[in-house]
Amino acid sequence: MTDKSFTYTELPPRARPVAELKPAPEEIAKRLVEFGSLKPRQPDSDGSVEHIGGASFTHHFAQAPGDYDTVKFHYVTCGEKEQQSKKVPAVFLHGIPDSWFEWHQHMAALAQDGYFCIAPDLKGYGQSSKEPGDYRNEGAAEQLAAMLHEIGVDKFYLVSHDRGSVQADCIAALYPDRVVGYIRGEQHLIHYNPALSTQHALFLNAPYNGIMSDPQRLAVTSYKWLTVRQVPDEAETLQRVAQELAYEGVDKAVPRYYGANTFHQEWLDRRKRLMASWRSPIVILQGYDSPTQPREWFDLEEIRGLVPNAKVLDVKFIPGGHFWPLESPAETTAAFREALKVLEGA
Repeated sequence: MTDKSFTYTELPPRARPVAELKPAPEEIAKRLVEFGSLKPRQPDSDGSVEHIGGASFTHHFAQAPGDYDTVKFHYVTCGEKEQQSKKVPAVFLHGIPDSWFEWHQHMAALAQDGYFCIAPDLKGYGQSSKEPGDYRNEGAAEQLAAMLHEIGVDKFYLVSHDRGSVQADCIAALYPDRVVGYIRGEQHLIHYNPALSTQHALFLNAPYNGIMSDPQRLAVTSYKWLTVRQVPDEAETLQRVAQELAYEGVDKAVPRYYGANTFHQEWLDRRKRLMASWRSPIVILQGYDSPTQPREWFDLEEIRGLVPNAKVLDVKFIPGGHFWPLESPAETTAAFREALKVLEGA
């Protein structure tokens, strides 16, 4: 790189390249035997209601402008839509290997607080469109924002995790008048080192290495690789993660993101363009022991100095590793409630 202001940051002494943390194949094989075979889940229909843990979730499908035609999105809601007149709705964007289901516990809790919660399957994931088209982060984000407009969600809190944060970064920059507050989770920001993103090559080459052809193996491997706590109700939870990965076409669609974008490009675009375009107040959430983004890289004052036009209100570290929404659900819900309270007062 010729620009000296954008150089890779050395890993903190306690951090290790993520490739060195990959669980042993025999450990994954043992867990898969314990979990048993994956039971496919039937697709949902528009308006169907699913009950999980005492909460009701409604499945929806919507068409949005995109790819010179329309793009189908599957999204799930929890809470009363009428509450939009009282509280700004919250939109949740998942990462990989997840889906809308990553957020179900937090949606249920926040719905009780009066928030109308919306969690889409990102393009290419779950029950959303798997068709070829624009899989650039910005292009997919524009299509997602168009879908939210189509369903009448024009102002919202934006909540994100992992790869969802990459699209959320674009939405926050492109639609500052629509994003009332941004809870940004578990993604590189100022600092970056490619030793922490070697998974890019795995997913880029998924059609050849088969990493996405066995959804249950991918779910178990990913969570074993990047968590430091055991996921509560692990077998049931990871089976649902795998079921959402198993919908036809996910294994072909998701790798398109990795052909259209690189972690290096995302980091430079974020630093050079997107961060200066953010206007809404921001709370940043990271896993305290995240293997992919060391906590030493998320200093509040440093971040404030490089986000010139938005108030970065806080950086919070959630107990756990990378997958804290499902790894540490109680602590994550508490962090969301605290963040929303701070954003509402900003």
